[in-house]
Amino acid sequence: MTRGKISLVTVLFLACLLVVIPAAAAENTTHDAATQYYNRGTQLLTGGDYAGAIQQYDQALASNTSMIKISDALLYTYQNMAYAQIRLGNYTDAIATLDTGIAEYPKDKLLWNNKGYAQFSLGKYGDAVTSYNQALAIDGNYTGALINKGDALVKMGNFQDAAVAYQAALTTNPTDKDTAAKLAAAQKSAASSTQTTLIVLVVVLVIVAAGVAYYVTRKGATTDKKSEAKKNKK
Repeated sequence: MTRGKISLVTVLFLACLLVVIPAAAAENTTHDAATQYYNRGTQLLTGGDYAGAIQQYDQALASNTSMIKISDALLYTYQNMAYAQIRLGNYTDAIATLDTGIAEYPKDKLLWNNKGYAQFSLGKYGDAVTSYNQALAIDGNYTGALINKGDALVKMGNFQDAAVAYQAALTTNPTDKDTAAKLAAAQKSAASSTQTTLIVLVVVLVIVAAGVAYYVTRKGATTDKKSEAKKNKK
């Protein structure tokens, strides 16, 4: 999956989020500073002003967050802020934001999934798999995390486990042609990798056998020379 497609899960979640949460937060109090910053940040995020959104979310987190925590807008602040940072390519900042959010909400699968995506984008594929596994420990049928995990495993050359992840993703979403194509590619690469490994193993065995044969032959020749030398002395 390309990075654009990987972030699609986040985009879809965000689309639902932007419809519901600002109104809910505003109902709690229109005079709460954190709520106001949060709502402004969400509006800017909707308009594609990611840098402006990050500034507003920063202000929200620097304020008294008691009210936005009650409405779960605090969770969405971490999710949205990290999303904006990812969109700007600020993956290290996104990971820092997500880690802070995870400390508050360790069972939120989207925080873990997006952390995995940020790590993936930095080339930290092993760390990304660990984060995706955390998301899947919360929801084993989380399609986005399964696909993302498969992508990271492919980057690591672990095609067999990648195929398992893609297969699981297809189980949750059987009509996903892109994932089906990824599964086929991973299975082909896994088979090719296995064949290559077998060929290398055979070559190694042949080399070892040849070495042993050479050693035995040489040792035998040396023994024969020593025996001949002893006979001559007699």
